[in-house]
Order: sequence, then structure tokens, then C-alpha cells
Amino acid sequence: MDTENKTTDPVKEVPVETTEASPQAVETPVKKAEKPLVQGTRDNRDVKNFRQGNRPMGKGGGGRRGGGGRSPRFSHERARPEFEHKVINVRRVTRVVAGGRRFSFSVALVAGDRKGSVGVGIGKAGDTALAIEKAMRSAKRNMIKVKLTKTMSIPHDVKAKFSSARILMMPASGRGIVAGSSVRNVLHLAGIKDVTAKIFSGSKNKLNIARVAVKALSTFGEPKKKIVEVNKASVASQASKASEVEEAKS
Repeated sequence: MDTENKTTDPVKEVPVETTEASPQAVETPVKKAEKPLVQGTRDNRDVKNFRQGNRPMGKGGGGRRGGGGRSPRFSHERARPEFEHKVINVRRVTRVVAGGRRFSFSVALVAGDRKGSVGVGIGKAGDTALAIEKAMRSAKRNMIKVKLTKTMSIPHDVKAKFSSARILMMPASGRGIVAGSSVRNVLHLAGIKDVTAKIFSGSKNKLNIARVAVKALSTFGEPKKKIVEVNKASVASQASKASEVEEAKS
């Protein structure tokens, strides 16, 4: 009867009785219960990413939030322009023609590199962007180079007058730029520091005020090389006279 109970089906595994004394005892593996997926957990997000065709997040993964599998994209930064500009005045101009009125825009701006170069330009066109581009080219043509001190200030006081605008500039160490209207824009774009400016005229024209500021700074400008025009006829006559004198001495 005991032998009949011990016989088992050949397909099924034969159970092994485990005892404390037997060294050949094998522990039966216990299968851990799977944790249910909770909404908002990382496991749930991984499953969602797999369903959508994305790679899992984490180390080595290229998911949306984590992973270092792919190299980061390079940010394309715009190149800094050589000259910065500040628009000081924009006005609409009307021209009356036979068919009606034609509108255009006139732009006045100040351009500089903050290293001692500054200029004022104007431009007019049917579009504001095109007018700014024309004014920028005009400012580059009329740009001056200012000779500054080691502290990026002006060496001494200066007065200037342009049209009805009159201005006075004075160096003031440690005070920064103390100026108003377009004078502040000119000094800022020229890279000048520690300057006090005073407008004495009653003119409110920003273009004239900017031009008088540039005129005042032009007194500190670097000297330009003088181009001497040579008269070929006078040179030839001097050469002939020299040859005649040599012949007379001989």
C-alpha cells in the first residue's frame, strides 16, 4: 500500500523530501508577486513609452526626460553683429502725387561698436526694415573713431553746436553716464563711461541732438592722414630749374 502511494506519474517530477540533516536538500524557488502599475510611476511611463515606440527612460535610454544614449543637440546661436544700433526717431512721410498720396518711413538711428566708434545715419523707404537697413549703412559711412582715456572717458570738457542744438560734455569719474535724450544713446554705443552731458538749447529734435553729440566727440577723434595733392607741372618746372642751375655752375 505504501509502495503504491510512492509511485508517481513519469511525466511529473518526483518530490524530494527535505530534512535538516540531508546536505542534498534543494530549496524550492518562491515566485515574487508582481507589483501593480500605479498611474504616474516610472514603470507605468516606461510601458507607455514602449507602446508608443520610444526607448525607455533612465541610464542609456533615449527617452524624452532622461537618458544619455544620444548626444545633445547643438544650439545654433546667432553671430553677434559688429555694430549695435539704437533707433532714435521714426516718422511717416507723405508725398502727394497725381494719383493720390505715397507713404514712406524715415528712420534715424545711432550705431556703434562700444569701443570708440560711433555714427549717426538716416534712411527712408517704403518699409521700416528697409529704412533701418539704409540708415545703418549711412551711419557706417559717417562713423568716427574717438580717442578715449584708459578709463574709457573723455580727456577734457568740450562744447559743440549743430543747427540749433548746443551741448556741453564734462568728464566725471565714478558717476557713469549722466545724460539725456539722444546724447545718452551716443555715449553708450561709443563705449564711453563716466561722462556728464548738458543740453543748453531748447531744441527737442533728437536727430540734431545726436549729431551735435557726435560733433562734440569728433574733437577727440584720431587725426586723419592728410592727402597732399601734387601738381605735376610744378614738379617738372622745379626739376628743369635745378638742371639749369647745375649747367650754369659747370
